[in-house]
Amino acid sequence: MADLIRETVRNLRRKQTEAEAMIWLAVRNRKLDGKKFLRQHPIRFEIDGKSRFFVADFYCHEMKLVIEIDGTVHERQKDYDELRTYIINTLGMKVIRFRNADVLNDINKVLARLREQL
Repeated sequence: MADLIRETVRNLRRKQTEAEAMIWLAVRNRKLDGKKFLRQHPIRFEIDGKSRFFVADFYCHEMKLVIEIDGTVHERQKDYDELRTYIINTLGMKVIRFRNADVLNDINKVLARLREQL
């Protein structure tokens, strides 16, 4: 499982979207209110006796905050995203979602909403 997670994370980092790159530039190296964010962070959980994982676009351990940047594919997978959010919430973390377009069109508004969560 560790090899699969490592390879998945590497691939996602290499193929980051423009919106993910913008957020990463804004939060990396504790730029956002001194909080440490990780990108493409695996979140492990167990369901039905099986180990599984999600990869969060960004994660702040200190605040237990997952940031998801949703592209157009998420319009077709709302049920999956709701289940994923439920599982992450059950693990004691909060999820905040932004659309790619929101990040690309007004990153300052997105960062203001993020600061409200910190």
